[in-house]
Amino acid sequence: MKRRSFLAGAALQALAAPPSVRVDTDGMLVLNGTRTFALGLYQLPQGANAWKRAADAGFLFVHAPLKAEQLEAARTHGMHTWATVGSLRTTQDETRIRQLLGEWKQRPEILFWETEDEPSFVWNRPREVRVKPEVIHATYKLVKSLDPARPLYLNHSPTNLVSTLASYNPGGDLIATDVYPVIPYGIRPQYALWADGMQGDLLNTSISQIGPYTDKMRQVAGAARGVWMVLQGFSWEMLREKDRDPKMVRYPTLGETRFMAYQAIVHGATGLLWWGLYRTPPESGLWESIAATARELKGMAAELAAAPVKAPLEITYHDTGHSLDRGIEWIAKPSGGGLMVIAVNADKNPVEATLRMGGWTREERIEPFGVRQWRLAGR
Repeated sequence: MKRRSFLAGAALQALAAPPSVRVDTDGMLVLNGTRTFALGLYQLPQGANAWKRAADAGFLFVHAPLKAEQLEAARTHGMHTWATVGSLRTTQDETRIRQLLGEWKQRPEILFWETEDEPSFVWNRPREVRVKPEVIHATYKLVKSLDPARPLYLNHSPTNLVSTLASYNPGGDLIATDVYPVIPYGIRPQYALWADGMQGDLLNTSISQIGPYTDKMRQVAGAARGVWMVLQGFSWEMLREKDRDPKMVRYPTLGETRFMAYQAIVHGATGLLWWGLYRTPPESGLWESIAATARELKGMAAELAAAPVKAPLEITYHDTGHSLDRGIEWIAKPSGGGLMVIAVNADKNPVEATLRMGGWTREERIEPFGVRQWRLAGR
């Protein structure tokens, strides 16, 4: 208990002044001088003690309205928040944004600002954009002139061309996309789902599309901006206001939640967020899956925040009677004096392989969308 009290006290003390926050040259968040892999929530989990449960799971920040009681709750639990300020879309917006930042920018709980969510996305009118890049650029300049210390976050829809999304880059330091691929076959049409029933538009319609979309966003962002992936914290059917079909209520499982998080990391994501908990009842069990995944990642905080290293990992596959489509994807990070290797099987079939690195050899069978981690001692 004394250890816990000390850590809580240290977290509160760190929130006594506006945070020192920047984006490192490789896109990793640097918070109060420490490289930090970002774990965040768009909404708190439903049910009692939501702030405590989010903090205990290891989340660093949550999207919260600019209200004193919300910021105090975050501070009490050693967490941060972020807030949406909108953009310069009308003549009144500059006055509004100036007033907003003037009132709130000294609050130590606020970690970063956001302008507009998915500015390029207009449903079923793909050649239009909702908010033009120039508007986002101008808003960025205004916000930075008022609060140069905090980065700006810009989340995109997973669709649109890389060139279209990249045109918004002067308006963001942290670039994200939201990909929610756990969708039951036969779901009725609804907002943001294409005619094939999917939200994403890549040929890969499985949950392993998270990796290619992470790659896409790194193309969009370039090397020096953060790439954060927004993952699924809801069931698509639960987004309907009424007339829900119980047979179509499908939440990501723990295995799916872990795979999507780890595949994003393997492909170079510098942060993970979850969206949709406001429509996810406690009895769904999804929060427990998200929290378990976040706690696991928090335990690897130092490794996840480190820059990846090149490692001579050799993979020899063995025939299982299935074609090899994507196979094992991996990343290596420094861990103490050695390495941590994080691997995922991006195939819909199991893979069997021999892995070799220097004198280290391992025989592995990884189930579809499975995750593995190995810590290798230094040589």
